Amino acid sequence: MSRTIDARGLTCPHPVILTKRVMDENTGEEIVTWVDNSTSLENVCKLASSQGYTYTVEPQGSDIYIHMTLQNSTQSVNNSSQKDLTIMVKSQYFGHGDDELGTILIKSFFYTLTEMGDELQNLIFMNSGIHLTTEGSPVLEHLQFLEQKGVQILSCGTCLDFFAKKDQLKVGQVTNMYTATELLCNASKTLVL
Repeated sequence: MSRTIDARGLTCPHPVILTKRVMDENTGEEIVTWVDNSTSLENVCKLASSQGYTYTVEPQGSDIYIHMTLQNSTQSVNNSSQKDLTIMVKSQYFGHGDDELGTILIKSFFYTLTEMGDELQNLIFMNSGIHLTTEGSPVLEHLQFLEQKGVQILSCGTCLDFFAKKDQLKVGQVTNMYTATELLCNASKTLVL
């Protein structure tokens, strides 16, 4: 018996997230993810390998079937360890270059965070990153979801004042540089965007 995921027409990271959800519930049955582009194929195959699955790829016309089987249930990689990841976001865009692309990527990043395990403990927003926690943010819904899951969301008070956005804060709390630095220094894992 197998579980089939139709991820055709979906953009990154949706095929990976849908596949990961089924992997998390898997009782040893084969998983088949159905994609229609090389990026999704590559990303789902990487996920399969990282989670202890062997896979075969079956092209059929413009569609691609990825057949995945868990090698050994004790070999499955559990990426969620203790809750001790702190992420600092320094910009309202993901990366440098085109702002439109940066907005698309930042939305995808925060959506992906909502689908991951419980390792994330703190999100700290500095500089123009505070625009993501204030009125009009394209990721406000994702941040509110993360806050409900227990993630501490902190926005730099000096930055909110600089951009005249303190009264528009919609998620989390105001923080200062001391607290932000302390959280970053004490976390066992940090990520800076």
